[in-house]
Amino acid sequence: MEVKTSLLDNMIGVGDMVLLEPLSEDSFLDNLRKRFDHNEIYTYIGSVVISMNPYRSLPIYTPDKVEEYRNRNFYELSPHIYALADEAYRSLRDQDKDQCILITGESGAGKTEASKLVMSYVAAVCGKGQEVNKVKEQLLQSNPVLEAFGNAKTVRNDNSSRFGKYMDIEFDFKGDPLGGVISNYLLEKSRVVKQPRGERNFHIFYQLLSGASDDTLKQLKLDRDFSKYNYLSLDSAVVNGLDDAANFRTVRNAMQIVGFMEDEVQSVLELVAAVLKLGNIEFKPESRCNGTDESRIKDKNDLKEMCELLGIEQSVLERAFSYRTVEAKMEKVSTTLNVSQAYYARDALAKNLYSRLFTWLVSRINESIKAQAKTRHKVMGVLDIYGFEIFEDNSFEQFIINYCNEKLQQIFIELTLREEQEEYVREGIEWTNIEYFNNAIICDLIENNQNGILAMLDEECLRPGTVTDETFLDKLNTICAEHQHFESRLSKNSKFLTDHSLPHNCFRIQHYAGKVLYRVEGFVDKNNDLLYRDLSQAMYKANHSLIKQLFPEGNPAKVNLKRPLTAGSQFKTSVGTLMKNLQTKNPNYIRCIKPNDKKASHIFTDSLVRHQVRYLGLMENVRVRRAGYAFRQAYEPCLERYKMLCKKTWPHWRGPAREGVEVLMADLQVPAEEFSYGRSKIFIRNPRTLFFLEERRRQCLQDLATLIQKIYRGWKCRSQFLLLKQSQIVVAAWYRRFAQQKKYQNIKSATTVVQSYTRGWQARKLLRELKYQKRCEEAVTTIAAFWHGTQARRELRRLKEEARRKHAVAVIWAYWQGLKVRREYRKFFRANAGKKIYDFTIQRIMQKYFLGLKTTLPSMSPIDKNWPARPYRFLDGVHTELRRIFHLWRCKKYRGQFTEERKAVYEEKLEASEIFKDKKALYPSSVSQPFKGDYLEISKNPKYQKLNSAVDEKVLLADVVNKINRANGKGTARIFLLTKKSVVLADQKTGQVKASVPLPDVASVSVSTQSDGFFALKLKEGSASAVKGDFLLSSEHLIEIITKLHRIGVTAADREQLNIDISDEFLVQFKQDKVCVKFIQGGPKNGSGVSCKRKNNRLLEVSVPTTA
Repeated sequence: MEVKTSLLDNMIGVGDMVLLEPLSEDSFLDNLRKRFDHNEIYTYIGSVVISMNPYRSLPIYTPDKVEEYRNRNFYELSPHIYALADEAYRSLRDQDKDQCILITGESGAGKTEASKLVMSYVAAVCGKGQEVNKVKEQLLQSNPVLEAFGNAKTVRNDNSSRFGKYMDIEFDFKGDPLGGVISNYLLEKSRVVKQPRGERNFHIFYQLLSGASDDTLKQLKLDRDFSKYNYLSLDSAVVNGLDDAANFRTVRNAMQIVGFMEDEVQSVLELVAAVLKLGNIEFKPESRCNGTDESRIKDKNDLKEMCELLGIEQSVLERAFSYRTVEAKMEKVSTTLNVSQAYYARDALAKNLYSRLFTWLVSRINESIKAQAKTRHKVMGVLDIYGFEIFEDNSFEQFIINYCNEKLQQIFIELTLREEQEEYVREGIEWTNIEYFNNAIICDLIENNQNGILAMLDEECLRPGTVTDETFLDKLNTICAEHQHFESRLSKNSKFLTDHSLPHNCFRIQHYAGKVLYRVEGFVDKNNDLLYRDLSQAMYKANHSLIKQLFPEGNPAKVNLKRPLTAGSQFKTSVGTLMKNLQTKNPNYIRCIKPNDKKASHIFTDSLVRHQVRYLGLMENVRVRRAGYAFRQAYEPCLERYKMLCKKTWPHWRGPAREGVEVLMADLQVPAEEFSYGRSKIFIRNPRTLFFLEERRRQCLQDLATLIQKIYRGWKCRSQFLLLKQSQIVVAAWYRRFAQQKKYQNIKSATTVVQSYTRGWQARKLLRELKYQKRCEEAVTTIAAFWHGTQARRELRRLKEEARRKHAVAVIWAYWQGLKVRREYRKFFRANAGKKIYDFTIQRIMQKYFLGLKTTLPSMSPIDKNWPARPYRFLDGVHTELRRIFHLWRCKKYRGQFTEERKAVYEEKLEASEIFKDKKALYPSSVSQPFKGDYLEISKNPKYQKLNSAVDEKVLLADVVNKINRANGKGTARIFLLTKKSVVLADQKTGQVKASVPLPDVASVSVSTQSDGFFALKLKEGSASAVKGDFLLSSEHLIEIITKLHRIGVTAADREQLNIDISDEFLVQFKQDKVCVKFIQGGPKNGSGVSCKRKNNRLLEVSVPTTA
């Protein structure tokens, strides 16, 4: 039986702030502190998760915890980030609703760790498989790369994200991840050139210097000493708990898993080294003859090394640091830069170089992790973005960050209210308007296209004349003076004239989270974010491939005199796009809170947490949630939880769940205004009503526990008595059994003794009788044997005598016959009789040899090597010559049987031997297979009538091949037709021609040395057929296809002979990209043959089983 659990069971404090009673800021903080002290770092506000950073590892993220929260209701278990991740994933998978998870909070609150936990949970609960695991691994491994280049150590956080990240994870219809898309927002590029005290530059600089090998540092012209680089702060170069060397190895491995090529990784490291070298360039003033000062580089060694890394001419970059060219219409004006302007240009180049490198990294990761399929995907977005920032000194960065948070708060309130209203309408509950603070007026103050602060800042940056931060503040004081959320000491509003907390060069905005004082110094420069065109053009002239991609505006052929968009405008557009994206998805919120500034566990600072609760708008969130009904629950779990409070519903309710809840509430006499019945849920207005039900349930459970204990104790006593009674019966039975067994053993022993004596007497009597009988039989046998021997010897002597007489007669007769023959032969004997007898004998031997050879000749097959053995040694020469003549004769007879077609086949076989013998492992198995050519009978098969009519020439070869897809390494069946003029690929099902390649456009063919059927048709560059790239095909008749292609090239007088490349690694051109096809030996698996897999965007790996 499954045990039903609930958020309300064993609750420490209140797990859901909506149920907090009474509700105040102090009670809110007390509840957070109570739960934090008991290691309960997660708390709900309805469906919103509050996450407190524990600053230590807790055992609540184990695989068992993942399984515990998997496929469970959101309120079924204690609050946890896994519950929100599971709710979002199941809504996406089962209800086909796109999801987004918004993670906000200040630096050090644990936003990055929260996003990692969400992604790791989704990766753990979604499907399994080789391709799915590869996608999950790439998505997870993108985090270390982005953290290395986008995170830094700050006074609040040792691994602070200095950029906003939004990742869309795409899933298929089964809920398995297919890929993802990452968007980045506002990288803090000013950190590249300057860091506040106690903080570091981005991690990658320290990781590179600590973890790279000596050879790598030598190639990059770097030294391990941090103090040699002006852009690296020294007071916090080493951070406790951070192993930069190990993290560098992790980043290199992650880049390899994501899909970065080795040359791309090297290019990225060269750009990082170039930024460090750029910071070491220093300038000195030099007076000119006209009285003006211009800058000159003090030590050109760092400049030289940087130019060598990036492939830039030193003189070009040196001039760009000394002069600035301004273009206006058709005129160009070149002005010198003083030392301060040169330092500004250097820092601007460093910031732009690193910022564009980071943007390229995000784009490159997106290229690797993007979904390959073109079908519609389900999407889960994870937003990890900076929280509301209030520092002692707030500048342009804090202003646009807080603007982003205003927009997020606006969409948060709108979506929360919309979700509440939709649930009320869905359940048939009357909706009442909820009073809340709408921060749209603050957003309008900042983003209004006419009178907004960003619009006025852009207008001030673009207008001619002297533009300073003071003129921008004057404009704000003029236009925004009457706005109720804008405050300035210099505005015409008299109530701020004596406000000494408001300096003259500052303005203050009353955000939803509180008032923030902004210092206007640097607003104009940071919004302009200018990079001199001379520097852009110098970067574009570099021989470094990646630099050219990062500075496309430096191309002289594409000079654009239009002023680039300001940083504020770009960020405003990005935020607008993000808001539109979020409004199309179902939102899920995680609010991260930092308990203290010491990064220590078990410390809860009230003032710091209170400040975060205010600017995160958590109290506002609770009030919106409680404005209608504080608690709602489906009828089934409600009845299951509280059914013991009513006799009519306990222990089982037989009717519908809603009727059971109605009976229960009527029996408890709960006032009707305290709850309402929806279509599938009961809505409880006040938390006191819920706590009343919980208290009654607790008391009832105590009574039920007492009753269960009583029944259990009675059952236990009865069971003990029955056990004792049963034991007594068993003991008595065993004793009686033992006594009877003892008596039986005594009787059995006596009987055995009597039986043994009787059997011994009978055996001895029988033995005496058998011995007497045996002696009588032996005597008879002996007498008979002696008699038979005597008879046999007599007969033997008689037979020997008779044989001697017969032999004597035969000998006498033989001698007599010989004498007669000799007397008769002497009449005819002459002197030359010996030679005639010899010739006659030789003639008879030769006659016998030829007649025997006639009957023992081998078969007419030319490959039959059998030949009869020679009978006499003097026939050696004849025997060998006859064998040679016979072989030539039967070869001539065999050739005479050939038709012209068969001769062509054997010529092709001979040519295949010249091409592939001892070069490709597949060749020996093809020798015994005839070359048919038309395997599909395309001219006779009506299925291919349309295809046959589309081909004008005679088809030399027709076969079904597999066209290999670069995206996943899988094959698609295609009909392969070869004529004397072209190669045609057609669809197997429809017969439609997919590609037709003239044979002159085929440059070469590449195959491996192994027993696979893969081959690549490489097309000539610049030909019309090469637009879509080369063809990678697989066929069971590879030897025949390549041989026929080669024969056509040899016989054609107007074409060059086809080049055949036999190698285990070759390049194939797919559209604009070159992909390496690599063949490796793999162990033979259960029935599986050759397999092709995509390792990354630049490598296809073909695994060929090892032949026995």
